[in-house]
Amino acid sequence: MKRRDFLKKAGTAAAAAAATTAAVAPKVWAQEKTYDWKMVTTWPPNLPVLQTGAERFAKRVEEATGGRIKIKVFAGGELVPPLGVFDAVSDGSVECGSGAAYYWGGKTPAAQWFTTVPFGLNAQGINAWFYSGGGLKLWEEVYAPFNLVPRPQGNTGVQMGGWFRKEMNSIADYKGLKMRIPGLGGKVIAKAGGTVVLLPGGEIFTSLERGVIDATEWVGPMHDLRMGFYKAAKYYYYPGWHEPGTCLEVIFNKKAYDALPKDLQMTLDAVAAETNMWSLSEFEAGNGAALQELISKHNVNLVRFPEPLLNDLRKLAKETMEEEADKDPTARKVHEAFKKFQEQVGTWGSASENAYYNVIADKFKLKM
Repeated sequence: MKRRDFLKKAGTAAAAAAATTAAVAPKVWAQEKTYDWKMVTTWPPNLPVLQTGAERFAKRVEEATGGRIKIKVFAGGELVPPLGVFDAVSDGSVECGSGAAYYWGGKTPAAQWFTTVPFGLNAQGINAWFYSGGGLKLWEEVYAPFNLVPRPQGNTGVQMGGWFRKEMNSIADYKGLKMRIPGLGGKVIAKAGGTVVLLPGGEIFTSLERGVIDATEWVGPMHDLRMGFYKAAKYYYYPGWHEPGTCLEVIFNKKAYDALPKDLQMTLDAVAAETNMWSLSEFEAGNGAALQELISKHNVNLVRFPEPLLNDLRKLAKETMEEEADKDPTARKVHEAFKKFQEQVGTWGSASENAYYNVIADKFKLKM
């Protein structure tokens, strides 16, 4: 056979094979089982990055699976109460949920470590713990008795210290203070003499405005501006010692997750990891512009916590962490693992991130 005839026939055969594949593949794909899921969240409707991130996750899962998984998303209160997400996913009423693990400290104390720890790891550090330091495996162990599979689905980065109706000059100013603050940070405030009030996002502004609470933390400038807290509290404090790298979660009902083919499980995991990175990028990009608007347009009084106050809070945080860890053997196991990893990356961080930021700090000082 001449070379030219051979190539011609080979090309014809390849084209025919491609056409056959194109014709058959959709039919094969269409025969795959499809899954219609529901997701409930703890977030208010349309809340940027948090609620919209859950909706983005659902959309990208549908796209990545060619429609084999479709997830309908319900904001907090639309299908279940905002703080009813854990139970709804656990008992199989819905297949998945979006929130933050520290909301479930009453279910299991160990859950709190998987959101954030006062004076603990930042976003970069906690992601390293989850993906490369054994943190995710521990998280799975903690949630297994509740029929849940957890995955990191976002991170706020370092948060702000909160909005206060009065100045905070010393640890004594926390005595009698009513503050909306969840998680381990709330335990520290309680230890300082404050009263912790747990409220979903949609109820915070009204409570602050009416004096039902004296202070609140929420997230950072981008969300705080949207929530309008500057209209209800005079002082905006930083840094967010209580939430230095707050991880958001997606939780799957284990029976529903295990029933999926392996490729769909891997797709859910991959989209969750991609959403995790996306959300942190959104926060980093959006907070700077929002902070400048709060200062320049709304004349917000941006105040740094006094160093002695931060030192006192750090001491109370250390005591609180040990007390919380003593409540449950699993919490103690998670706490010890977290401490060990933080020490490991902290030593490196002092020679890398911290050293670098100290070099460039003067250039980026806050413009008040």
